[in-house]
Amino acid sequence: MITIVLGAQWGDEGKGKLTDILCAKASLCARAQGGNNAGHTIVANGQIYDFHILPSGLVNPKCLNLIGTGCVVHIPSFFKELEDLQKKGLDTKGRILLSDRAHVVLDLHLLIDSLQEGELIEAAEKEQSSDRQVVVAKKSFGGAIGTTKKGIGPAYSAKHARSGVRIHQIFNKEELDKRLRVLARGAQKRYGNATKDYDVEAEIARFDTHREHLRSFAINAVPLMASAQKNDMPILVEGANALMLDINHGTYPFVTSSATGTGGAIDGLALSPFKIKDIIGVVKAYTTRVGGGPFPSEALNDDGDTLQSKGHEYGVTTGRRRRCVSPISSIYGGGQSIPRLPAISDTLPVHEILTGLQGWLDLVVLRHSHAINHYTTLNLTKLDILDHFDTIRVAVAYTDPLDMMNSSAPVTYKNEFPADLSVLDRCEVLYEELQGWKGKGRVAGAKSWDDLPQQARAYVEFIEQNVGVRVGYIGTGPNREDMIVRSDM
Repeated sequence: MITIVLGAQWGDEGKGKLTDILCAKASLCARAQGGNNAGHTIVANGQIYDFHILPSGLVNPKCLNLIGTGCVVHIPSFFKELEDLQKKGLDTKGRILLSDRAHVVLDLHLLIDSLQEGELIEAAEKEQSSDRQVVVAKKSFGGAIGTTKKGIGPAYSAKHARSGVRIHQIFNKEELDKRLRVLARGAQKRYGNATKDYDVEAEIARFDTHREHLRSFAINAVPLMASAQKNDMPILVEGANALMLDINHGTYPFVTSSATGTGGAIDGLALSPFKIKDIIGVVKAYTTRVGGGPFPSEALNDDGDTLQSKGHEYGVTTGRRRRCVSPISSIYGGGQSIPRLPAISDTLPVHEILTGLQGWLDLVVLRHSHAINHYTTLNLTKLDILDHFDTIRVAVAYTDPLDMMNSSAPVTYKNEFPADLSVLDRCEVLYEELQGWKGKGRVAGAKSWDDLPQQARAYVEFIEQNVGVRVGYIGTGPNREDMIVRSDM
């Protein structure tokens, strides 16, 4: 049977740790989509392992690992990551396979990725329009999407334009060389002198170097997956990125270039929906985001800084600071006050997209995520980071003040996440406050549900009630053993 582990927010939720725990019972661990723009950190046996394109099931010596058809692979990075793991004593021999239908990330794609980001920045700087969406874009990495510059977007673009290179084509040197030269000429026509540093003959030579070594990894993954499912092999699917970065359902265009949810896993690995046992959504106890794009409950105050420093919120792949959601003392500047509502709830304006900050959990995002991925269980990670707070806030809804002014009743978004980024930008966030447990107990080091402070258990139950999914796993620290598995699951 199949277990799928997916990021429920904007990525960096801690999927690798749960995957590492679950792969102890898996015979096959597979990546379905994405490339080496993903990043998982696993701490096992006193060693820290960073995974990017490789499945983190490699930590289990009895687990076979597959990079699926829906992935895109930069071959030099693939071999470099293998080498780095082996230097740390991890034996990967005979345990990693690569679908021959997966697409290849070329060095040319890395260059194009940087050029496209540069064009977005330049366009935003020149744009004189008063359209608010332009202003928002300029504040988000100067108009860029905020990609990892790993060539992922251009590789997927080439795939869907039917001009990409698949793994199996690497083994036909004549066909590959011809295709690379055609792509290089096309890029030169499009970007002109900006491609002068790209040497297509050097890239051809690199493929010549890797070709024979790569043969031992490439496989037709369709019969492999069909056989594994027919024989009820325990299969663990390791999602990359997260639902809010999904090309279809995320905060487009500030998303990745693949389908990051349940649908992407099924398509990218040729899974039978009837063989899926569990879909586990991994949820950080607060919210973070790396890259550009809207972030309705992002924090600009000391709480955000605390979440970032205590949670060590830096991207595994890029080293960038992750943005975190939290209450905001002032967003618009100039001492403008923030509207207040009675009792334990208040509204805070959705900020104008900055980078590198931290904040609180957003239930509107989680409900949207659940509606698409249909989680059977949640894994709440980094709950121990909230040990440092007297009061914990949770975003429960958004309100649209524009509609509030133009109609008798405001538009409230509670069970839906707006597609229009301009709507998100003007929305205000409705928060509820929960009692924290600072000075009353610690989540850090807790080994069971009963070990958790009463206020921490109430926080977990609040999430369950508002999302409609049971929290089956609770992360209480950075190590593999720092995970509570609910006995009643």
